[in-house]
Amino acid sequence: MKILVIVTHPSFDQSRANRALIDELSPYDNIDVHNLHEEYPDWNIDIEREQQLLTKYDRVVLQFPLFWYSTPPLLKKWLDDVLTYGWAYGTGGDNLKGKEFIVAATAGGSEHNYRSTGHYEFTINEFLRPLQISIKYTGAVYLPAFVIYDTLEATDDQLKLEARKYAEHIRASADVLVENTKAS
Repeated sequence: MKILVIVTHPSFDQSRANRALIDELSPYDNIDVHNLHEEYPDWNIDIEREQQLLTKYDRVVLQFPLFWYSTPPLLKKWLDDVLTYGWAYGTGGDNLKGKEFIVAATAGGSEHNYRSTGHYEFTINEFLRPLQISIKYTGAVYLPAFVIYDTLEATDDQLKLEARKYAEHIRASADVLVENTKAS
């Protein structure tokens, strides 16, 4: 299975968590990393190039830090620009049908805060719903998300451990990911 990881972080060089995740993927020949901020520092997205890129992969991972309980702005722009009518949805828009998508998010807050009774009043999955429905709307398959909490307080060893879990998660079969979600 060919996997494309689209990482969106405006300060990637300063991110311990997102960098740890990407560093863990380097040994895998079937995983390519596409950094939107490196590719498009001017935010002028090459839509045709991005669409062609997406067609080459079986699974797409959208990796980002949670920004104001959502995606970073460039990822939202990328979604708006690239997933167009007639290509990703609507009449003739079946280019993503059956492709697998995984959201991988890093959060500075603790997992305890991402509960209905927690500080943020919502679960992380509730914050990710717009991505989930957008992906499903294209006919793609939304697989269980991977989330790292408490990234601001995590030690380097904790981040390395989470990065190993991340590599396992995004490489696992869809059946295993869905089954693991049901079991938890």
